Amino acid sequence: MATAPTEAWQRGPVAGFDPLIMPVVHALIQAREDLERLAVTVPADHVWRRPGGAASIGFHVRHTGGALDRLLTYARGELLSDAQRAALKTEGEAGDPPAPLSALVTDVTRIFEAAFDQLRTTPAGTLLEERKVGRAGLPATVLGLLFHAAEHTTRHVGQAITTALVQR
Repeated sequence: MATAPTEAWQRGPVAGFDPLIMPVVHALIQAREDLERLAVTVPADHVWRRPGGAASIGFHVRHTGGALDRLLTYARGELLSDAQRAALKTEGEAGDPPAPLSALVTDVTRIFEAAFDQLRTTPAGTLLEERKVGRAGLPATVLGLLFHAAEHTTRHVGQAITTALVQR
């Protein structure tokens, strides 16, 4: 029987990243790998199904990328763009024709790569800097946003995997 691949956090430090944000890096690497494995196992007609009224696999994958992009925007101290706000409103829409899972995962992979670029250049000295989130300007820090980006990403990837298992 083949053994499962070693999880990202068990592989040690990743070159080019500050040790203080390594848990975020590991979580995003793991999520990316999990999505890549998922993409080749889900039949096309399962991607946008909502079993029992739950969110679809397509939503979870698209939301994974959108939320990661938005949280990292706030971590940079920026406001969301009109395009980001518009994309948020359509994350659960399959499209016509419905977007295939492979395309969704490709889009999210690009967002992961942009996230890694940002994380490589995030100075440890900025981690406790205050940031504002959303139109309400809710209080956060760079570290809080990076941590939430990691846990939110893993949550939705896990939900996509579970939804795929339920549909099998």
